[in-house]
Amino acid sequence: MAATHEGLRHRRNAALTAVAVLPLLALAACGGDDDSGGEGGGEVELSLAHSYTETQPQHRCGAQVIADEVAAADVGLTVEIFSASSLGGDADRIASVVSGDIDIDIQGASALGAVYEPIAVVDAAYAFDDGEHLARFFEGEASDDLLQGFADETGVTTLGAWSAGMRHFTANDPIRTPEDLDGLRMRFPNSPQFLMNAEALGAEATEVAYEELFLALQQGTVDGQENPITNIDSSNLQEVQDYLSLSSHQANSNLVIIGGVWEELNSEQQEALQAAVDAAVEQVPGCVAEDEAATLAEWEEGDELEIVDDVDVEAFRTQVDTYLREEFDEEQLAVYEAIRGTAE
Repeated sequence: MAATHEGLRHRRNAALTAVAVLPLLALAACGGDDDSGGEGGGEVELSLAHSYTETQPQHRCGAQVIADEVAAADVGLTVEIFSASSLGGDADRIASVVSGDIDIDIQGASALGAVYEPIAVVDAAYAFDDGEHLARFFEGEASDDLLQGFADETGVTTLGAWSAGMRHFTANDPIRTPEDLDGLRMRFPNSPQFLMNAEALGAEATEVAYEELFLALQQGTVDGQENPITNIDSSNLQEVQDYLSLSSHQANSNLVIIGGVWEELNSEQQEALQAAVDAAVEQVPGCVAEDEAATLAEWEEGDELEIVDDVDVEAFRTQVDTYLREEFDEEQLAVYEAIRGTAE
């Protein structure tokens, strides 16, 4: 992971001057010492927001690990977690990080595309072969230009990234080939990259808010949807769907980002926060894998959801790659090729 930490540290330092004008919130000076930034002292409380429930690995092994590790470092820094979109949905939260209303956020790349379009390509269908491929991309130099461009454009620094599992299809019919999507109204998140993914996969995209997805499936407003296994389970979608088709069509991304408050931390606080994020980056994939294995075993033993494990992934992948290379603009294509260049 050394390459990851060094690469991210280099990008953070280069971005410091870009964030100087952002307002600073959630900072509390201790005693009479008004110098909480630079090399000074002072107690600092940071807000950390995300959209997951507290039972999901993104919280247990991600956000909570960050908060616990920072507290254990005892450097005058604390992290308060706001889970389950309590500070707003993804699109709202990235705007709040840019403005300084939220300090740290755990975000999918497609949501970040609202403020820097090229980064949404991280969520392109079949861009990554698996979660390890995503980790490898962010560990190495291949992601440097993308994250530096993001920092330059927004003043937001990326502290780390992980995959929270592969996304798969659920429906009341098995989906093994692109042709099986014909005529199905599939729910996709309402972002340009996800809607492009739907087109590339051959799906008829229907936009439904995540909070309304269970009811939409129950009432037949949509026929199916796509999400990681942990999200499917946390929303109890197995109660209103018959088949889980293991298409593995997207590595669900989480980027840990911080706004302009980063430069107000002293070096000891920066190092402690970075180490805490590094610990979470190490732990989340394993927690996701454990949760997925336990959930799949439960579904296989029960009768709620039938697992379809013979999806023609290569047919989907070939179709998607051709589509994306034709539809991406030059900047998007450069990101996509940088990602594919790190495949094994």
